[in-house]
Amino acid sequence: MTHAHTGPDMAYLERTLLEMLAIPCPTGFTDGVVRYVAEHLDAMGVPYELTRRGTIRATLKGKRPSPDRAIAAHLDTIGAMVRGIKENGRLELAPIGHWSSRFAEGSRVSIFGDNGCLRGSVLPLMASGHAYNEGVDTLPVNWDTVELRIDAHTTSRAETLELGINVGDFVAFDPLPEFTENGYISSRHLDNKAGAAILLTAIKQVVDRGELLAVDCHPIFTITEETGTGSAGALPWDVSEFVGVDIAPSAPGQSTHERCVTLCMQDSGGPYDYHLTRHLLSLCHRDEIPVRRDLFRYYHSDAESAIRSGTDTRIALIGFGTDATHGYERTHRDSLEALTRLLVAYVYSPPMFEHDERTDPPLENFHGQLSPDTVTGNETVLPPLEEVFASEAHEPERHIEKKD
Repeated sequence: MTHAHTGPDMAYLERTLLEMLAIPCPTGFTDGVVRYVAEHLDAMGVPYELTRRGTIRATLKGKRPSPDRAIAAHLDTIGAMVRGIKENGRLELAPIGHWSSRFAEGSRVSIFGDNGCLRGSVLPLMASGHAYNEGVDTLPVNWDTVELRIDAHTTSRAETLELGINVGDFVAFDPLPEFTENGYISSRHLDNKAGAAILLTAIKQVVDRGELLAVDCHPIFTITEETGTGSAGALPWDVSEFVGVDIAPSAPGQSTHERCVTLCMQDSGGPYDYHLTRHLLSLCHRDEIPVRRDLFRYYHSDAESAIRSGTDTRIALIGFGTDATHGYERTHRDSLEALTRLLVAYVYSPPMFEHDERTDPPLENFHGQLSPDTVTGNETVLPPLEEVFASEAHEPERHIEKKD
């Protein structure tokens, strides 16, 4: 049975997403998007603090301060960095984040150099069929076989340096967004700007409702998820439940769907918390939120990085279903809306375990997975070795006939 509260402000979500897509922010170049999110929190009157590097930790007050919850979405995107300047003035690239050069080819980009921003295109080394004929189709796919052509007069390394371009400059890839009338949203960098827009929209709904949450909740916006550190060191010490919000890959062999919420059961870091995962699943069933369960073999998240950094917290990962992740991505507004609904339902739900604020929780917290009546016994019982050897001692000698 669904609740009667007003649903997510989807106009706000889509406008926020489009504005965030306009802000270049590959990992390491995130100051602009951090300012943007902070201004939205200021406008809503939500208190927050900034870490030294720029991770945002906000607070939504609950009826009790502990055990805290946290929900994280990352603001950084994949991108590239200049790793070399060629003799012809073009640029060699190194990826920021884990993605294939196949999805970089043909992209329009911004290069942030000493003298400001220049524009350019990422091209394969053999970029013209008229010049290379079938050689275009035989070029390997890797970052050594692409180059960045700058839209400025340069035909030499010296001329490129004169433009203020150097090794280590950031390269941001144009998002090319398109929001269609039938609800599909295509763009680069939905990972994870759509997740951040979802989290901001959920915060707005909580603020507009004006009701205290069950317990304090900390929305967290991280800035280094694409390079693996994400939420490491970002959580308040007493957070007992931590939910990551991120992209969910839809592809053959995956159960994720572009119009549903995905509940990730396991990724490259291992299984997610049994209890928290099923708590989120129960909220989906209660509120009739379309949900799929999935496993991602080549994936890591903010929730995983929290555990790897030594944080003792329960973790879960929920995502919006997306096709062609880390490429030209596509999702549907239904998935974004469903995920926002789940976040709001979650922050208003009671904590899973009343005593999780303690560093020595009671043993009752560990009774949920395995009970005697759910396990079948071994129906083939092995005889004791004493009986086995005793029976051999009383058997007549067995002769084995050997063949000539």
